[in-house]
Amino acid sequence: MRIVYKSPEEIGVMRAAGLIAASILDELCEAARPGVSTWDLDQIARRGIDKHKVKSAFLGYAQPPYPAVVCTSINEVIVHGIPRKNEVLKDGDIIGIDFGIFHKGYCADTARTMMIGQVAPEKRKLVETAAHALELGIQQCRIGQRLGDIGAAIQSHAESHGYSVVRQFVGHGTGRQMHEDPQVPNFGKPNDGKRIKSGLVIAVEPMVNAGAPDVEELDDEWTAVTRDRSMSAHFEHTIAITEEGPWVLTRPSSTPGKP
Repeated sequence: MRIVYKSPEEIGVMRAAGLIAASILDELCEAARPGVSTWDLDQIARRGIDKHKVKSAFLGYAQPPYPAVVCTSINEVIVHGIPRKNEVLKDGDIIGIDFGIFHKGYCADTARTMMIGQVAPEKRKLVETAAHALELGIQQCRIGQRLGDIGAAIQSHAESHGYSVVRQFVGHGTGRQMHEDPQVPNFGKPNDGKRIKSGLVIAVEPMVNAGAPDVEELDDEWTAVTRDRSMSAHFEHTIAITEEGPWVLTRPSSTPGKP
């Protein structure tokens, strides 16, 4: 494992990237309502990318090349849902919107699960639990803590509410590449794993399932769904570890030490 620690200047650039990614994700979340297709959301994201003169972190990524600039994951889709013209949001859906960009050569990666219209109480509880699990993970992003502390905080919170966390996909370091070392699992044991140091920048992204943690990949070789077709929620922020504490680069209100 070779972790690339970031200088204060690099973190400053990544903060600028994070603010752009956050503003475009805000637009996508505001647009996500009944009757809107996931294709429409991708078009909004593309316009945001053009407006801010940044580069998509997702378009053309990996093999087969990812065909869109945003991932749109509805209900039982965990992550990597591909936007489609015939996939239209309905009242009561939940949708994970995952978005990443490069600005001046540095990545910002962020995701949020939105509740569409009138959502059933069990879906609302799942989404709120996943969102809070991320906040608990962020609180562990401090010098001297270990990566296992992040995963343990997320796992403990999710499982205490009767949910499971996905093992197949994890958080990750980020910087000049979208995915860098270290991996940041959403499960683990306290005081286990690599110690957290100043200059580390990671994307923490709990994926919480209402049922079992098992994953199935669909024939498009991207869309990942819960094997038991239970609902899933996903949240993500890019976080820099500073001497003051965690700095959530993709949250406009955050400052160093005040996530």
